[in-house]
Amino acid sequence: MAQKPASQKWNDVFEGAMALLAVGCVVYFGIKGNGAKIFEPVLILIVLASIRLIVRWTRTPLFASLRFIVLLFIFVTMFLANEFGFYGIIPHLDKIEHFFSGVILTFIGLLIYRKATQHEGEAAPSARIAIWLSLFFAVAMAGVWEIFEYSMDVFFGTNNQNGSLQDTMTDIICGTIGATLAALYLVTRARKKRLPLIHTEN
Repeated sequence: MAQKPASQKWNDVFEGAMALLAVGCVVYFGIKGNGAKIFEPVLILIVLASIRLIVRWTRTPLFASLRFIVLLFIFVTMFLANEFGFYGIIPHLDKIEHFFSGVILTFIGLLIYRKATQHEGEAAPSARIAIWLSLFFAVAMAGVWEIFEYSMDVFFGTNNQNGSLQDTMTDIICGTIGATLAALYLVTRARKKRLPLIHTEN
């Protein structure tokens, strides 16, 4: 049996710590009788389990960089923002979340490229094409998300965009910045090792 890389072991520790924290929140707020606070940690446990099931079902392991940023995103958005109410403590936390989403979507775009090319017998998949497609995918999805929020506001009367074009555009800009930085990171990895960025262990 192949031994896990150190990066994946640290991700296991991070995920395990979040699961324990979620269970602790369920127990604590259950004792306090605060049902509203129980929902979020239960949802976190479901999300963590769902990610593992999807990875197993699709037979597409997440490389360490993507898995870490996904776990970090869950921690920031679901624990800090929703469970512990950090929206009122950390300025512009919503923009930080959009920044992280840009990073995540870039890695997901890379994963899609890897899945699309792995059965083509390509001896040397193009790192340049992979990175450009990943960047474009992330930027496009930032726009798609804002279309979704706009549609929810129009058809269901929500206030996801605060009735502001500025909010919409800054969300897209934050996502694009995150995607660009993630793409630059992939460029540095591609220069150090020709194509490790399409392999699971990186």
